[in-house]
Amino acid sequence: MTLVTLVTALNTGLRRALESDPHVVILGEDVGRLGGVFRVTDALQKDFGENRVIDMPLAESGIVGTAFGLALRGYRPVCEIQFDGFVYPAFDQIVSQVAKIHYRTQGRVRAPITIRIPSGGGIGAVEHHSESPEAYFAHTAGLRVVYPSNPADGFHMIRQAVECDDPVVFLEPKRRYWDSAEVDLSAAPPLPLHSARIVRPGSDATVVAYGSMVATALEAADIAEDEGNHLEVIDLRSLSPIDFDTLEKSVRRTGRLVIVHEAPMFLGMGAEIAAHAAHECFYDLKAPVRRVTGFDIPYPPAKLEQFHLPDADRILAALDEMLAA
Repeated sequence: MTLVTLVTALNTGLRRALESDPHVVILGEDVGRLGGVFRVTDALQKDFGENRVIDMPLAESGIVGTAFGLALRGYRPVCEIQFDGFVYPAFDQIVSQVAKIHYRTQGRVRAPITIRIPSGGGIGAVEHHSESPEAYFAHTAGLRVVYPSNPADGFHMIRQAVECDDPVVFLEPKRRYWDSAEVDLSAAPPLPLHSARIVRPGSDATVVAYGSMVATALEAADIAEDEGNHLEVIDLRSLSPIDFDTLEKSVRRTGRLVIVHEAPMFLGMGAEIAAHAAHECFYDLKAPVRRVTGFDIPYPPAKLEQFHLPDADRILAALDEMLAA
C-alpha cells in the first residue's frame, strides 16, 4: 500500500496506460512541459516524449477533434480539458461526433477516447472554473460518464476508462485532488468501471453522492451516528450507466433516500435517480426522496461558494425532514 493523493494516483494510472499500450496518447493544453495545471500529467512528456504527450493550442474543439481523428486511426487518446467551464467549445465535437460514430456506422467504428475534465467547485476559483457539466454528458447516448471520488478509484478507473472501447467522459473532483489515501498500486481494479460502492453501511437512510460530495456525505454520516442515526453512503462512481441495482437494494433496506450533488437541482442527476427510486422502490419508501444540491444559479463568486455547495448541515436537515415524515 502506498499513500498517494488523487493527483498522484491519476498520474500513476496514466503512466501505466502509456507503458502498457503504445497506442495511448495524451493531448491537451499544457499537459506536456508544464505537466498540467494540476500536475496530473507531470513528467509524462519527459518520460514518453512529445509524440505521446502532446501540448495543444488553446482550442478545446481542436483538442477533441484531433483526438477523434486519432481514435479513427487506431489510437487511444486521452484528452485533458483544463477546467470544466472550458469544455463547452468542444461540446459539439463530443456529443455530435464522438458520441454518435459507433451508432452511425452500425458498430463498425468505435471511438476509444477518454476526456478528462477537472470538475466542480470548492477551490476558490474565478468564473468558468467551477462548473458541474455532468448532466449534459450523461444525457447523451453513446457516452460513458464516470466520476471517481478518491485516490484508489482515480488510479483504477482512469486505466479502465482508457482501455474502454467507447468514449468516456472522466470527471475529476478538483476539490479532492490533494486528498490522500493508501492505495495498492499493484492490485487489479476491485470493481467494474460502472459499479457503485457502498462506502458506509447504514440502516436509517441511504445517501447517494459522487465526486467531491462523497466526502461531504461521509462527514454527515459521522455526525448522524453521534445523534443515533445510521446513514448508508453510496459512492455512485458512474453516472452513465448508473448502477441502479446497488441503489435499489440499499433503498429497500433503509426506506429513505437523500441524493447529494453540487450541480444545480433542476434537471440534475438527482432528478433521474429520484425518479428511478420512486418508480422501482415506491412501496419501500417511508418518506419522499430528498435532493441536496447546488442552487439553480450560475456558479457564484469564490467568496460565496461556501453557501452554494452542499455541506453536512444541509444533508442532516434533509435527513431530519425525512425522519419526521
